[in-house]
Amino acid sequence: MRFYRLDHAIDSELELVVPSARYIDEMLTACQHPQSWGEQQTAWTRQQLIDFVSRYPGGIEKGDEFQGRWPGYYFWMRLRPEFNPTVPMAGTLSFRVSDAEQIRMYSGHIGYGVFPPARGHHYAERAVRLILPLARAHGMDHLWITCNPDNWPSRRTCERLGAELVEIVDIPPNNPLYEKGERRKCRYRLTVGQTAFWT
Repeated sequence: MRFYRLDHAIDSELELVVPSARYIDEMLTACQHPQSWGEQQTAWTRQQLIDFVSRYPGGIEKGDEFQGRWPGYYFWMRLRPEFNPTVPMAGTLSFRVSDAEQIRMYSGHIGYGVFPPARGHHYAERAVRLILPLARAHGMDHLWITCNPDNWPSRRTCERLGAELVEIVDIPPNNPLYEKGERRKCRYRLTVGQTAFWT
């Protein structure tokens, strides 16, 4: 599979950056904000972030579908310092490039998480819009976004994106998500549309 390079993904004060050592301090600052305490997604240590950057150089996941890892990209949502943000990082976004049943039905092509002190600014929606040209470069005309039925913030994000709720499905007992305690998923279909090509 050919992977593309992120050149310019900026939406006013929000930019998507490739996870790298230069942003680890900013990520830790966001994770250590008092509003982030107790959140599983912000309990990262410096060593965990170093290991993550090392494991996925350039933010690229080459994937191994036999091990349940799908090819794709990781990005960090960075808030540009000239706008004096509350925290330097708003969250994370992943984009899986696969047509596997697990992705279409349960995991989705897109995964996002916004840190508590950065919520309320539609950063997840805006970050998804920023990666649509990347999806187009991979020849994808639609994406599946899934979320738990009671995850209303994520559902509202899908609605603001213009994604269509196709169905709510039960997760099979032999699925890795079921083993994590998840039981049902909303399946939203997002049309990619005509977007600029990435290099």
